[in-house]
Amino acid sequence: MRLKVSKSKNSASFYVIKTVYENKKEKTVTVEKLGTEAQLKEKYPDRDIYQWAKEYVAELNRLEKEGIEPDVIAKFSPSKQIPSNIKVTFNGGYLFLQSLFYSLNLDVLCKEISKKYKFSFDLTSVLSRLIYTRIIFPGSKRSCFELSDSFIEKPSFSLQHIYRSLDILFRESDFIQSFIYENSLLLSKRNSNVLFYDCTNFFFEIEKEDDFRKYGFSKEHKPNPIVQMGLFMDGDGIPLAFSIHPGNTNEQLTLKPLEKKIISDFSLSNFVVCTDAGLSSNENRRFNSFSNRFFVTTQSIKKLKGFLRDWALSPTNWRLVGSDKLFNIDEIDEDIYYDRVFYKQRWINDNDLEQRLIVTYSIKYRDYQRRVRDRQVSKAVKVIDSNSRLIDKRGLNDYRRFIERTNCTDNGEIADNTIFSINNKKVLKEEMYDGYYGVCTNLESDVRDIIEINTRRWEIEESFRIMKSEFKARPVYLSTPERIQAHFTTCFIALVIYRLLEKKLDKKYSCTEIISKLAKMNFYKTNVDGYVPGYVRDDLTDDLHNAFGFRTDMEILTTKMMKEILKKSKP
Repeated sequence: MRLKVSKSKNSASFYVIKTVYENKKEKTVTVEKLGTEAQLKEKYPDRDIYQWAKEYVAELNRLEKEGIEPDVIAKFSPSKQIPSNIKVTFNGGYLFLQSLFYSLNLDVLCKEISKKYKFSFDLTSVLSRLIYTRIIFPGSKRSCFELSDSFIEKPSFSLQHIYRSLDILFRESDFIQSFIYENSLLLSKRNSNVLFYDCTNFFFEIEKEDDFRKYGFSKEHKPNPIVQMGLFMDGDGIPLAFSIHPGNTNEQLTLKPLEKKIISDFSLSNFVVCTDAGLSSNENRRFNSFSNRFFVTTQSIKKLKGFLRDWALSPTNWRLVGSDKLFNIDEIDEDIYYDRVFYKQRWINDNDLEQRLIVTYSIKYRDYQRRVRDRQVSKAVKVIDSNSRLIDKRGLNDYRRFIERTNCTDNGEIADNTIFSINNKKVLKEEMYDGYYGVCTNLESDVRDIIEINTRRWEIEESFRIMKSEFKARPVYLSTPERIQAHFTTCFIALVIYRLLEKKLDKKYSCTEIISKLAKMNFYKTNVDGYVPGYVRDDLTDDLHNAFGFRTDMEILTTKMMKEILKKSKP
């Protein structure tokens, strides 16, 4: 910092100025206006004003040298317009995502890929912005390019480079997934003893299918062509690997190829695969019955063979975990055992495959299922009373499944009108299974451990919800299979980084809370040397700063301080 004296005919004004470098350009900024000579003489009547000003600047330089930031004074004029076309507000929430991006060595990955394909644009800048905007400001690739200018650090690419990057990311998707897994081990231990697998699909706002975007069973009940994603997640909820398939692919056929890739590319071989019943074909169960691999899968009680279903629904021979006492669930005190889970188990041979069938029963779960069904029946009654056209539209778990149609009288005569009513037999038949839950496995572990594994399947379902709702991964506005798969590669990386962030925060906050806070962590760039935080400091921001080792919650961050923060965000 240095002293500047601006002299006019009748006065002199004193300023503290310094030279800063912004976007590799030298710039002189005013740190503080000390006042006019007359004002300073009035304030310090016994001092030589020029000598005092020199000593004041020297003290500021001493404090700066010792790492003590002086106060920054900024003045604003109510009669002066703001400059036109100058952006002064920037997002800084991405810095926490950037710390994880660089901790995973994704900048090194980008350099390796760039060297392989010999292109000149900055792939690190492109990929990082695709990730940051997917989490904080989700939207199209064009919006990613436009919103990248909202971050404190300026991007160094054009829109065409985003689309060129997608073609490269598609080709290197398998390498990227294995690279992320290998480097994530440097951040924390991965729980790869238990892997969870599930499938979902993403729709496209097009009217005609093509070779990749196919009509299939949409889990969102959309009448649009879809593609299907298969996702493996580790035992801590962090994504491991994914694959994309045409929308009409049988889900059961997607598990083995991706699991084989994990075995070969990730050097993993000893693990338990947990899936839902729809994905666990007999062939998939057999595949995970060799070479220290095991399976845990849900089992529909309704679809069991008759004698097994009778055994499962029998009220006798139930146990509590950790106890050998036998219970009859028709005779237990429901108030005492409301929160407890009973179980029974046996080994079965199904299609020459030995597996262990575990059935659980919970009064709390039973009551939950009945509350859901009661609401569905009430809704069905309202639809019948209103003669709604929606009666004939029904799905497997739709409330309209309880509505039955009668087209004849009790005497068998043809009726002129169709009569709709509640199918009470169907209601009672479903009620038989309330509270029961089945699991099949080839593990010989303690029942408690197997139940615990299966209860954590919700995390992979939550991962799909995050991608669809928070990351807005669909609808997808890309058309070629290569770029579509590259799009989901960026969504996968974003999900890994988000989950690692969530883990660093000890899973104390919801996804909505975290992403909303990151998006609101804005900074105002002052007309002097510094950035002023424009967000609300709270427990979440404190935990973010403590977890990542830098702070952005000072009253003002000088350019020097911000440079240090940017440096720390790229470990």
